Amino acid sequence: MTATQETILILGATGKTGRRITQRLKATGRPVREGSRAANPPFDWEDRSTWDAALDGIHAVYIAYQPDLAVPGAVETVQAFTDLAVKSGVSKLVLLSGRGEVEAEQAERVIQNSGVDWTILRASWFSQNFSEAHFLEPILQGELVLPVGNIAEPFIDAEDIAEIAVEALTKPGHSGQLYELTGPRALTFAEAVNEIARETQRDIQFIAVPPQAYREALEQAQLPAQLIDLVLYLFTTVLDGRNTPIADGVQRALGRPARDFTDYVRRTAATGVWGGEG
Repeated sequence: MTATQETILILGATGKTGRRITQRLKATGRPVREGSRAANPPFDWEDRSTWDAALDGIHAVYIAYQPDLAVPGAVETVQAFTDLAVKSGVSKLVLLSGRGEVEAEQAERVIQNSGVDWTILRASWFSQNFSEAHFLEPILQGELVLPVGNIAEPFIDAEDIAEIAVEALTKPGHSGQLYELTGPRALTFAEAVNEIARETQRDIQFIAVPPQAYREALEQAQLPAQLIDLVLYLFTTVLDGRNTPIADGVQRALGRPARDFTDYVRRTAATGVWGGEG
């Protein structure tokens, strides 16, 4: 098999998991093709004319669908991409799926029925949402306001997801496996914010608000309607306690416990991204 045939395509290569997977693969000398609109060749989920070039000569694909598998049309798009990938000669698919999402489970079945080797990584809220996404700015301002109550979530470290994805993309021991990925304990958003505040020695408040009030705030910020619907779906439907139970996917995949949220907070605070004394 030539190096070209062994090239791995990482979709969402600039995202939280894709960036980490790409870095790890490159560090081991693996040929990687980054799948993003800014890459060469470019890849765009919304422009199927970009898919052929991105898949040319690819051996394995990491599939991270943007913005989320729950949005209308996502499953059909993943089906079309999977069909083309298999037709193009791809022999391994690794899907980042959503925990507790019906639509995500439909996408999982697309991958499972693809006819080629597969691994599914089913995860929900990332620890990194507090430092690399929409939560960062409010935390810097000292007040995180969300439409969620006293629901605990076992935040998963994106580093764990990336490590498992690399294993699944490059080694045979993960064939046909569905890994449900969580951290080792569940925290409420208020508890998570308190850990960040304590580590950074800053005053950071968490405030729960009704979903309608949050929707109105997003509308005032002129976010796209589809994005607002997705955010509210994730907070009010998926974040209803269904994902609170701890799963053993990290232990099964890597033979070690999942990284704890406290470890993430210490590591991240040390970078200075949250300010304070961390």
